[in-house]
Amino acid sequence: MSLYFTTMPSPVGTLTLVASDAGLAAVLWEDDRPGRVALPAAVSAEDHPILAAATAQLADYFAGTRTAFDLPLDPRGTPFQRQVWAALATIPYGETRSYAQIAAQIGRPTASRAVGAANGRNPVSIVTPCHRVVGTGGALTGFAGGLAAKDYLLTLERSATAPSSPGPASALGRDRGRARARERTS
Repeated sequence: MSLYFTTMPSPVGTLTLVASDAGLAAVLWEDDRPGRVALPAAVSAEDHPILAAATAQLADYFAGTRTAFDLPLDPRGTPFQRQVWAALATIPYGETRSYAQIAAQIGRPTASRAVGAANGRNPVSIVTPCHRVVGTGGALTGFAGGLAAKDYLLTLERSATAPSSPGPASALGRDRGRARARERTS
């Protein structure tokens, strides 16, 4: 099966999009770890319809006008990885889940570490929202695009869903501020 790729600039760096004729196979980061997503060689094809749709939808996402993606996907992974990635796709825009919550969701409550490993191998970053998975207690943990990119994505989503945007702040800082405000009014 042939693979095609294109690149696109984004606020979190240049992304490499890879697709087959069946769907989007990968969204790779500028400094992605070699071998994190094992794919055969791809041919440059900016005009491939899936790549064109993915580029447009990601641009809309970064502009804050898209909260869900409507793309055919073709990720390559083990059955367990695919199960984890399917669970990631259920995390609503602007929300987070812990590795333990994902493990429980897939019926493997003791598999938090395995969920973390599968999350780290998610080939379709952003589209399948692995950035929405955080450590227990809300701590930002490993992310293929780096923690700054993860923070950016979470802040983008939370500011788009907030009743009023309080200005630039990290997603976690804003959540802590809201919690303190609720405590003061309780």
